[in-house]
Amino acid sequence: MHISIPLKRSHSFTSTIASPSAALKDRVRRPALFDKLARPEDLVPLFKHDDWLGWSGFTGRFVGKYPKCVPSALADHVESNNLQGRMKFNLFVGASVGPEIEDRWARLDMLNHRAPHQVGKSISKGINSGNINFFDKHLSMFPQDLAYGFYTKNKKHPPYDKLDWALVEATDITEEGFIVPGASVGATPEILQTSERIIIEVNTRIPSFEGLHDISDCQVPPYRRPYLITHPSSRIGMSAIPINPERIFAIVESRLPDNTGRNAPETEESKAIAQHLITFFGQEVDSRRLPRSLLPLQSGIGNVANSIIGGLAEGPFKNLRAWTEVLQDTFLDLFDSGKLDFATATSIRFSPEGFQHFYDNWSDYKDRLLLRSQQVYPEIIRRLGVIAMNTPLEVDIYAHANSTCALGSRMLNGIGGSGDFLRNAKLSIVHTPSSRPSKADPTGISCIVPFASHIDHTEHDLDVIVTEQGLADLRGLSPRERAPVIIEKCAHPHYKDLLMEYYERSLHECLARGSGHEPHNLRNAFKMHLNFQEKGTMKVDSWD
Repeated sequence: MHISIPLKRSHSFTSTIASPSAALKDRVRRPALFDKLARPEDLVPLFKHDDWLGWSGFTGRFVGKYPKCVPSALADHVESNNLQGRMKFNLFVGASVGPEIEDRWARLDMLNHRAPHQVGKSISKGINSGNINFFDKHLSMFPQDLAYGFYTKNKKHPPYDKLDWALVEATDITEEGFIVPGASVGATPEILQTSERIIIEVNTRIPSFEGLHDISDCQVPPYRRPYLITHPSSRIGMSAIPINPERIFAIVESRLPDNTGRNAPETEESKAIAQHLITFFGQEVDSRRLPRSLLPLQSGIGNVANSIIGGLAEGPFKNLRAWTEVLQDTFLDLFDSGKLDFATATSIRFSPEGFQHFYDNWSDYKDRLLLRSQQVYPEIIRRLGVIAMNTPLEVDIYAHANSTCALGSRMLNGIGGSGDFLRNAKLSIVHTPSSRPSKADPTGISCIVPFASHIDHTEHDLDVIVTEQGLADLRGLSPRERAPVIIEKCAHPHYKDLLMEYYERSLHECLARGSGHEPHNLRNAFKMHLNFQEKGTMKVDSWD
């Protein structure tokens, strides 16, 4: 079969695939689409320098989320033809994708612009060396801003109001030509909506995820309608992403294995943080500020999040629900304990063993789990009264938190969804170890500082700060009341006296000049950070 399909940019490809595999026939239920079968290398010549690309995906290194075949073929083409720096793309994904793709693109100098979140050493290096223009954004806002045309307004070639290509991994295509995503939804509906051409990689190696999704449309104002969700289990949309199948340019069968990884292991610190929180939840229930089933839970990723959810599996609370972005392995434990009734997320981030357990017990989970687009979240977070729990890099003594830029400048990954939840939740909680090691000192980095070197979450957003040292409940406290509580409850013992001396000096000076609402001494506010840069530790000898 040889099918030439014209493009508006006067490009075409010739299919060299005689017929679909049996596995692909089972997954693609619209036979007319088999006329658009392609190998990844057939499509490479159609991509041009400065193309604007949208990919499915949300959390890298995990199953059924991001395209692998065509991006790998493009990287092979750039590498074999020495096109590094001469074939660069503008890439937009719901969050991050696997490092075997994205980090390779960064090493080959294939990225010009990137938004809104990323994970990987090479892409981080490219951003911080000034080679990649990275735009950090709240993950719920990214899809709607894409639909508003904010990201394409500076595009230099037609179509000026659209991305050039959408590359999406799916597990199935329905009779209508609708797309069934894998283990994430992310921004895929909006990327498909705003792209000129669509390439679908149907991964026949992984199981079908059909039935796990709740896909709602993204209307722009003044036509936007409320999302009528009153419970994590509320279904308001479709089980597949609706598109006009005529917009599908090509279909690639993918059999690439999943690039999965294990979740961060728990530590004694993370277990202590979890215990402080579970005790706090019990006190809130006793005070009748929370129901006995708590309220829908949001938990970030990492070992602290694992410890909290794992601790809840052993705790006294029942009939729990989750309204979160990412589900990790410990949510399976919480399901299996009988204490978690239902969970909504936009992505699944299980380990290889976790996914196998999930597949083996599909019938136990499939009716207690929904995956949704990342853009529906803020409206529902406030309505449901979500309990939000996230890990920052550092928190200052007045409860401003830095989640993105080490020492104020070096981008790590991005704000992710933490701001979406912490700004809108009923209870906004940040948890962090009180200190981290540096090369020169086992407790060389204090995670409680006088003044955060970059602020992603303000004092107006946060209710509770937790470290392994203790929990600071800041609700109803003024800045001058908050600072001593944070220092006493959360700071590492090696930094407690140092931070209290900074606060008392600042308080004395600021009250004397009539500016004592939130006392700071600007001579010393970043002295701990500067000392770390110079000596490898935040333990300053003296403040003046």
